[in-house]
Amino acid sequence: MRKSLITSLALLALCSQVNATEVDIITNQGTIRVDLEDAAAPKTVANFLRYVDEGFYNGTIFHRVIRGFMVQGGGFTSDLERKTTHKAVAYEGDNQLANNRGTLAMARTQDPNSATSQFFINQVDNAFLNHGTRGAAGYTVFGKVISGMEIVDAISAVPTSTVGPYQDVPTTPVIIESVTRVN
Repeated sequence: MRKSLITSLALLALCSQVNATEVDIITNQGTIRVDLEDAAAPKTVANFLRYVDEGFYNGTIFHRVIRGFMVQGGGFTSDLERKTTHKAVAYEGDNQLANNRGTLAMARTQDPNSATSQFFINQVDNAFLNHGTRGAAGYTVFGKVISGMEIVDAISAVPTSTVGPYQDVPTTPVIIESVTRVN
């Protein structure tokens, strides 16, 4: 009985990894494929997929790009108009996932429960963004780049400037043409 239970749990774990949701972030620089962490951040993944399914990300930009840190997008059009979002998602940053190179995390304000549509891709390990670091809430990791990290690196290297109140804005827009489910 115990052996069959262990075998069943192992098969369940394997199946849940195989069935993880994947999306393609198609940009004017190339495609980034992401494996979403459905089990570790279910509310955050559901929130992100809602925007994906609605076509919300189509035509948005990576509006904040900092080499050696991250690239952030999913909330502004190419003329830096902020898009209207749904209600914020509850914080899930205490899910044991770390803000390491290639992970996706939700952008937010000082309020841990303020994440809506914006996300960022860590270009490097950013341990200071993890839950509990400095005794504070971190940034919810909800996915990992599985192909196209060279695109993220290329995006992080584009020239940037300050535009109105926004810093680190690419001088030539890095457009998210679409985000689509792969499976």
